[in-house]
Amino acid sequence: MAKALAEYSAATNATALTMPASPSANPFANASTAHVAGVDFTSRPTRRKPITVAIGSSSRGVVRLDKTASHESFDSFAAWLRTPGPWAAAIDMPFGLPRELVMSLGWPDEWLPLMRHYASLDRAQIRAHFAAFCDARPAGRKFAHRACDAPAGSSPSMKWVNPPVAYMLHAGMPLLIDAGLHLPAVHEGDPERVALEGYPGLLARELIGTRSYKSDEAARQTPDRLIARKELVDALEQGRTRLGLRLRASHAQRDALVADASGDRLDAVLCMMQAAWAAGQANHGVPEGVDALEGWITSAPAPTTTA
Repeated sequence: MAKALAEYSAATNATALTMPASPSANPFANASTAHVAGVDFTSRPTRRKPITVAIGSSSRGVVRLDKTASHESFDSFAAWLRTPGPWAAAIDMPFGLPRELVMSLGWPDEWLPLMRHYASLDRAQIRAHFAAFCDARPAGRKFAHRACDAPAGSSPSMKWVNPPVAYMLHAGMPLLIDAGLHLPAVHEGDPERVALEGYPGLLARELIGTRSYKSDEAARQTPDRLIARKELVDALEQGRTRLGLRLRASHAQRDALVADASGDRLDAVLCMMQAAWAAGQANHGVPEGVDALEGWITSAPAPTTTA
């Protein structure tokens, strides 16, 4: 299947409020090999800044990188999403909005109607709604957060700048829904084509702390960031994460990951590692009782409960 994913990429070149976890909900959990992908998503794909996909397979604690592919348009990426399964992909974009925000705005309180409503807005409308919400709140509490933000260390999914993850959700989610993918915890779809919310920063921080390893600005593509990318790849290959997985890449692939100063290829590989972890977990690693409006970031520590 990894070969099929890679060949397809080359050819296209690219209702409930909560859902409990179920051990039978993951068809990959008992498979000897899981076919996986990681996606570094952008809300405005171009030749200079495409959607980058890492494609590989996971078996016995080793995740092999087969190739990376670039999608310079949404059409190319949407076609890739229809690649026949079984496969699981972690995509670096939010899969939901904070419940507090949704309730405050009076938007639909079920996930699919919410996503349809959100997609019907343009970016200016989204920004106006979110800015008004923030303006009415005190300093230090401007943004609403999802339950997964604190354990993952992620930005609020309502942010429209630095990073513009709200626009990533707006651009990307209609593609996933229209492709008929299964989105654990939020939306039922084809169980052999599974998409999960990835966040490369979660895994990167575990390995190199808060050091920056990438930049799209040439002036900020420094030797320190190059060294950080090298150390990050070293750590992935040595399996120094709580996921219990080791990356296997060729010398040429490894050099390409380190040389990519934008970090797009490396971010896609980090997401691929998260997808590989989820493929071996009950319910794709989604904790019990996740709020379906908000979704969950793959491999984020499960929320603690108090008696």
